[in-house]
Amino acid sequence: MAPIGDDEKGYSDFDDEEDPIVLESDDDMATVLFARKQKYKVLSVDAVRALQAECIAGVADLIQVPPSLAAIVLRHCHWSALVVQEKWFSDEQGLRAAVGLLPPTGDPVAAVAEPKRKKGKSKAKKLTCDLCFDAHPPGQMRSAGCGHLYCRVCWRGYVRAAVEDGARCLSLRCPEPSCSAAVIRDLVDDVADEEDKQRYAGFALRSYVEESKSMRWCPAPGCGLAVEYLGGESLSEQLDVVCECGHGFCILCAEESHLPVPCRTVREWKAKNSSESESTNWVLANTKLCPKCRRPIEKNTGCNHMTCRDPCGHQFCWICLADYRGHTTCNRYEVDEIEARQTYARASLDRYMHYYERWVAHEHSRQRASEDMFELESAREGYVDGSAAAEEAQRQLGFLIDAYRQILEGRRMLRWTYAYGYYADWDKLNLLQCLQGEAEGSLERLHGMAEAERTGSENYYGGDGGVSSYFDRLTKLTKQTHDYFESMAEAFQTDLD
Repeated sequence: MAPIGDDEKGYSDFDDEEDPIVLESDDDMATVLFARKQKYKVLSVDAVRALQAECIAGVADLIQVPPSLAAIVLRHCHWSALVVQEKWFSDEQGLRAAVGLLPPTGDPVAAVAEPKRKKGKSKAKKLTCDLCFDAHPPGQMRSAGCGHLYCRVCWRGYVRAAVEDGARCLSLRCPEPSCSAAVIRDLVDDVADEEDKQRYAGFALRSYVEESKSMRWCPAPGCGLAVEYLGGESLSEQLDVVCECGHGFCILCAEESHLPVPCRTVREWKAKNSSESESTNWVLANTKLCPKCRRPIEKNTGCNHMTCRDPCGHQFCWICLADYRGHTTCNRYEVDEIEARQTYARASLDRYMHYYERWVAHEHSRQRASEDMFELESAREGYVDGSAAAEEAQRQLGFLIDAYRQILEGRRMLRWTYAYGYYADWDKLNLLQCLQGEAEGSLERLHGMAEAERTGSENYYGGDGGVSSYFDRLTKLTKQTHDYFESMAEAFQTDLD
């Protein structure tokens, strides 16, 4: 690493009289700066499968049914053992009817045993399949426990057609149209070929996460990991999580990480950015800006006489946007009116582009910072000879990587504040712009200081402390930036109220 110091000019954020920061290992600093209350954990496919099996076994023991039947009940109750307990013991018959379970006297076993042969008879009487109407030995006949018998060949075709239809195969019922008996997994495993059994098992495993209220699959392409929410029985809060594959997303809406703005802002903003989105067409058709205060207004009544809410109170015509005082009709084609509408359209487009350009710019900066951090991490892995110089290089690179982690987080948060700003009420814009300005100033200083080391700039080199002073200041600025963005996130939790 090139020796990097510090430029004493331009960093009034630091108080020279403060005690210097004691630099420990990069792992310690990462813990100080980036550790948050862990309300989730990342699970592999095997871990998900083990949790599912444990859940099924627990419910099977609770309601005294075979595991295959317990799985059907659990899936109906979104894999919540508490919901199963509540519904089963309050209305067992109603729950059985809802999921297709036979009364307790019914046979829960899917196979029909071959009857004992009578003395003097060479073979048992054959049974007729209710689908193909061929006669088959009893050992080749199967039922969902309801008494409707079908041969293994017909069952195999029935299961294959259901599996090809997707996850709905998990709700498969007896082929008899008038029968609602559920087809349990034991029967599927008995009659289906290996490929269909594997596909059915895959749907069953995915349903455990997709229908659960406390788990979600990582949406990154090619990633098979899941994230479990540890904050309660069901997802109840917006929470940005990071999968082991490196992809960050919101566990509540599965969109990319968007702290500090709410999920609804992300949905509206993405719809706005999609030119062919029906949501965008609806917004364009049903919202306009108040001609006076420029606040977005939705038309939710049939009357075209609009009144902007307090404190503006401006009254105008929804069609021509003219002041409603003295307004009678706007049926005539007027050149002045067309020019006014063109001015309005330009202003509306300019406003959108203001926020969109900054939204895109922060994402580009974040991507470049991500590439730079990857280079730093690769460089740190190269210092493995165990010498004092190598250890010091790893230590210094660790502080730079911490700074870049904060830069990535800051760029992402700032990016989404501009989406929030586009939809924000007029009376919140001043506070929002103040928060954005302070955050951008702190982040740009940190980003510039971190890039100076990577590019070999001497702007930060020199002074009394040299390299040590540089890393002291970098560490302090990293922590200050982290604290500021944490405070900004707290402000957004109350919608800037």
